[in-house]
Amino acid sequence: MKIIEWFKLPQTRGIGNLDDPAATLLHGEIIQRKPFLKKVYVDFYGQFRKAVPDPEGKVLVELGSGGGFIKEMIGNVITSDILELPTVDKVFSAVDMPFEQSAVDAFFMIDVLHHITDPRAFFKEALRCLKSSGKIIMIEPANTRWSRFIYKNFHHEVFDTDAKWELKGSGPLSRGNGAIPWIIFSRDRAIFENEFPSLRIVGIRNHTPLRYLLSGGLTLRQLVPSFTYPVVKAIEYALSPANNFFGMFQTIELQKVD
Repeated sequence: MKIIEWFKLPQTRGIGNLDDPAATLLHGEIIQRKPFLKKVYVDFYGQFRKAVPDPEGKVLVELGSGGGFIKEMIGNVITSDILELPTVDKVFSAVDMPFEQSAVDAFFMIDVLHHITDPRAFFKEALRCLKSSGKIIMIEPANTRWSRFIYKNFHHEVFDTDAKWELKGSGPLSRGNGAIPWIIFSRDRAIFENEFPSLRIVGIRNHTPLRYLLSGGLTLRQLVPSFTYPVVKAIEYALSPANNFFGMFQTIELQKVD
């Protein structure tokens, strides 16, 4: 653990409360200062753009925008967060959203679902807001041999594969269980499909075994030079047939069906 402390970014060592909006704003600054990490986010946003290829004129909402920069990629996205942040368009909870019924074409989420206290309430609210054929595209922690080792040993969040869907705790960011997406859409897939037949699981894809780790994420120093990004991405592509063993993240796409 001392080695991990040595690799920590100096500006993050004083963060004691992840639920403080100042911590999220600092994370946004870190993303902008770390070229390798920013490129990871660019590729994540690119997945959203691919899922909604013609965004103009559509009502697109990012939940848990935090310190991200999705508007640089998809300019008409409505950014939001549960925290009072000057960088987002709207502040609200994902279980009580300020949209009319059948008004939203797509919801985008990066590392958000596993922080929502009541996922069932979120799915019900998302169904209310989504248009017919509207989508939810989420990028969340994966549950693979490699990711379990990393998340359980080197990450501050709980990764409990035996847990229920609901979370305990009061802090919107300090509470969380990285295994929740796997629990809902893999372990309990039959339960999800029975309870939410109008939310069809279009696809689940594991990916990104190396890039986020090598970027240092939001707390550690970047571990490789920025110019190596294309090389690392190419290595990941070569490893992609084994992403169910090594992927750190998974993209989950849901679609509202009548």
